[in-house]
Amino acid sequence: MQRIKTGDTVQVIAGKDVGERGRVTAVFPKQDRVVVEGVNLLKRHRKARQAGAQQIPAQIVEFNGPIHLSNVMLVCTQCSKPTRVGFRVREDGFKTRVCRKCKADID
Repeated sequence: MQRIKTGDTVQVIAGKDVGERGRVTAVFPKQDRVVVEGVNLLKRHRKARQAGAQQIPAQIVEFNGPIHLSNVMLVCTQCSKPTRVGFRVREDGFKTRVCRKCKADID
């Protein structure tokens, strides 16, 4: 089970965007990276090109780049604080993520 999933709210704890919060839009577990809305904004300069019958002009595209999992911390839905993630097996046998500060279930 992953500690951070798509749709979670995380806070950046290291790097150029330290202190910012955002929603996770993509998780790449093999590379240990996540993409967070509004964090690590990158620019790509695109050449003008011909796509079929239409001409696409040159432009500068902004997009959210991936950042390492160790640089983000999950924000608890109950206490609204950045927290470490624990795991607990409930009585019905399901494994859930748990906030280490307030002991509330995150899922």
